[in-house]
Amino acid sequence: MSICKIYSGMLGVFSLLSFMFSLKFMLLDYSVIIEYNLINLNSSLIIMTILLDWMSLLFMSFVLFISSMVIFYSEEYMAGDLYMVRFILLVVMFVLSMMLMIISPNLISILLGWDGLGLVSYCLVIYYQNVKSYNAGMLTALSNRIGDVALLMAIAWMLNFGSWSFIYYLDFLKMDKIMELISFLVILAAMTKSAQIPFSSWLPAAMAAPTPVSSLVHSSTLVTAGVYLMIRFNFVLNESMKMMFLLIASLTMFMSGMGANFEFDLKKIIALSTLSQLGLMMSILVLGSYELAFFHLLTHALFKALLFMCAGAIIHSMNNCQDIRYMGNLINQMPVVCSFFNICNFSLCGLPFLSGFYSKDLIVEVMSMSILNLLIYSLFYISIGLTVCYSFRLSYYSLIGQFNFISLNCLGEEKSFMLKGMSGLIFLVVFSGSMLSWMIFPSPYFICLPMLLKFMTLFMIIFGMYIGYELAKFKISYNFKSLEFLTLSSFLGQMWNMPMISTLGVNFYPLFLGEIYLKKFDQGWLEYYGGQNINLKLKFLSKFFQILSINHLKIYFLLTVIWLIYIIVLF
Repeated sequence: MSICKIYSGMLGVFSLLSFMFSLKFMLLDYSVIIEYNLINLNSSLIIMTILLDWMSLLFMSFVLFISSMVIFYSEEYMAGDLYMVRFILLVVMFVLSMMLMIISPNLISILLGWDGLGLVSYCLVIYYQNVKSYNAGMLTALSNRIGDVALLMAIAWMLNFGSWSFIYYLDFLKMDKIMELISFLVILAAMTKSAQIPFSSWLPAAMAAPTPVSSLVHSSTLVTAGVYLMIRFNFVLNESMKMMFLLIASLTMFMSGMGANFEFDLKKIIALSTLSQLGLMMSILVLGSYELAFFHLLTHALFKALLFMCAGAIIHSMNNCQDIRYMGNLINQMPVVCSFFNICNFSLCGLPFLSGFYSKDLIVEVMSMSILNLLIYSLFYISIGLTVCYSFRLSYYSLIGQFNFISLNCLGEEKSFMLKGMSGLIFLVVFSGSMLSWMIFPSPYFICLPMLLKFMTLFMIIFGMYIGYELAKFKISYNFKSLEFLTLSSFLGQMWNMPMISTLGVNFYPLFLGEIYLKKFDQGWLEYYGGQNINLKLKFLSKFFQILSINHLKIYFLLTVIWLIYIIVLF
């Protein structure tokens, strides 16, 4: 029995147990906090705390189930890899770090899981060892380090309360200045982990990892860690923080939706759609509906994991080609994978009665009922249209359009492991939205909107489909070869030049100054007054004094003459 099947089976069993317990805790309105005292440090106790409530158990069951399906899927996808066991163990470590983060109401143990995610994600991003992977891994690791430092600072400030278990202080210390500072640092940490502006550039770069890892990272582990932490901290945010964060999250949603329409890399398009959904979760969270954000987190995890699995199956069959312009008419060669792919795309767009619809439509309608300005409304509805736009464009390019790949190919679905792994998720993608809405909201939300706003979402979806279709069959004519259009498309497609700012923007000037320092100092003045020249001068002087110390008669007479001349000149 292979290692993939063993770990997949174990994680599946734990997922089922966790789901059963979450149902029981939800019905009984029950929470368990387990504390184990590790060290007493002056008046601060270092306590290992475990929080088990319906939210942590339900999220754990989803993470475990998705990871079990991903590991099962990896058996065929990573077949032939020399270091298969190492890869599976890295994925299991990744999942365990996420588990530690989910069950911790204590900032110290959260940091352990948080840092575990960052470290293992670096190892997984550089798994295929080449320059591009190393650059992507370094960008991912260093972007996440900012959040880790923010959490460390929050831990230092929490010493003022005598304990790191933040869950006890959130309610009655809302107005405390120190708690406001801690919540600001936690927001910063969540922004780096969930790749909000200006830390967005690492998310598409992390696509250098193998596709099963991308499936796990983008559905339920790394990027959702920030959202989950914000859900736990949502009680303590004040109004000014919420408004600032709402603007950032809405802009992230808009920026990623716009960027995906200019992208041709299959995995990067799906990565940018994750970024868009993260912006949606964060924005509804700061509007006060943290349960809705959690609901969308769960439904999104399912269809995004399956979307990446389908993309992996297509890439695997197309000899590792990721450019959607080479794909087309795949529905004939890979009917099951394409069906799954379409269902996930429809769920992402919010097609009625698929899982994405229940959470996404509810989020938009709750947002429409809030008293907000026109900018946020516009960003929300335009972002919904853009989501449908790039999804429809992707479907047209890959499934319907003309087949542009080489004639000698190995397209097909003969082997079954990848399909079995994907089939485990497809039923949940279709049915989980309604099931979770009945579970999480025992009394349904009351939506009261005018007719125009009620149909606004549907109108934006139809409009987005039309624009996506036009973009897909659109050939660049002479007018669109202008420098202005190319500059604009480059700016929008490059996520508002954020990858450039995160890489060259950070390291260009230090390198430039380093070059000046090298030329002017290291190879200039310091070379003259530094080690080499002083060495030569000292050697010269020592040789001179050595000559003087030999005691030759002519040197004695010469020195006498010099001494006499000196006396005559001076006196």
